[in-house]
Amino acid sequence: MPASPSTARAINDRVALRLLQQEGPLTAGQLKQLTGLSRPTVADLVERLTDAGLITVVGEAGEQRRGPNARLYGIVADRAHLAALDVRTEGVSVAVSDLIGTVLAEASVPIGDGTSTGPAVERAVALVERAVKEAGADRLHTVGIGAPGLIDPASGDLRDSSGLPPWHRGLVATLQERFPEARVSVENETNLAALAEQRDGAARDGDTFVLLWLGHGTGAAVVLDGALRRGASGGTGEIGFLPVPGTTGLPSATDCAGGFHSLAGSAAIARLAAEHGIPAEDAHASAAARLVGEAVARPGEAQPFLDALADRIALGVASVVAVLDPGCVVLGGEVGQAGGPPLAALVEERVRRMSPLLVAVRPSALGGTAVLRGALLTARDRAQEVLFAPPPGR
Repeated sequence: MPASPSTARAINDRVALRLLQQEGPLTAGQLKQLTGLSRPTVADLVERLTDAGLITVVGEAGEQRRGPNARLYGIVADRAHLAALDVRTEGVSVAVSDLIGTVLAEASVPIGDGTSTGPAVERAVALVERAVKEAGADRLHTVGIGAPGLIDPASGDLRDSSGLPPWHRGLVATLQERFPEARVSVENETNLAALAEQRDGAARDGDTFVLLWLGHGTGAAVVLDGALRRGASGGTGEIGFLPVPGTTGLPSATDCAGGFHSLAGSAAIARLAAEHGIPAEDAHASAAARLVGEAVARPGEAQPFLDALADRIALGVASVVAVLDPGCVVLGGEVGQAGGPPLAALVEERVRRMSPLLVAVRPSALGGTAVLRGALLTARDRAQEVLFAPPPGR
């Protein structure tokens, strides 16, 4: 059945807003050309969206004559402000943006291992409040949070995990209390990094890939046919628990020691470096990334360490390839970023010897910014879904 007039108007409005989001400011004539709508329909559409406070005149097209068709229309960027958080075991980073995703303020704060829940949460929330103030916003519309751990697919809450600081769960609830008008959601950090790589990074040219996170811990995000797959319990990609050869035992339901984590987590990388005569400062992700980055910078001397690391990573990649055949695996996290193209090439060479399925192994194009970028993209999408929706009863 043909759409009703009100439904057709709503569809046209959403199409126009998406074009303005993707292309930037456009004239009415350009909207007509890109949408295929008639001139009167575009004129009505522009009037509706202007009256709704969603778009406004932001300038004029220089190459056209002056007049209504030469006006450039753009989304009202300050209609809503968004926040994105990258929550790690050792600290928090935050970015505040407008509705179209322009970052207005960024900040980060370390949170030590010994910090108790109350002070840790307060430090993180105070950081968000300062960033919001610096951005010139009086409230937040949507908050997207990226955190390690499992997300309950039914409730959207961060599940209890013995490996995560207790302040992680407290932070989500406190942010909702402190910003009661905001829509607060939390997503696994690796999933957000994959969404960012899909939109703006190493996986832009395909709709099926796996992002392998290599940092303090290990994880994977699975994107099949353009859609992020979370699994029945939200645990798709918990590759740290994957049983692999070369460990001292098997993982358990509560501890990934003995799984792939024991081969490729930051502590394991530090031990591997020491075995090859490379002293390690500590077992944090940043220290492991420095070790790998320095090894890549002097491949002759450190090649045995890089080869051994590539052997380990290839076990996880080959397992993913055998089950999913994704065609592309992106090495993300601090270690994946530090290893860059040289480490990715070593891993790809080994996987091709282990599997008949062709796979390209690529380094992250976004590196340490991927989680924050993914959280911001998710917050922007959710805010626009609400603000760009037709009003009730229309």
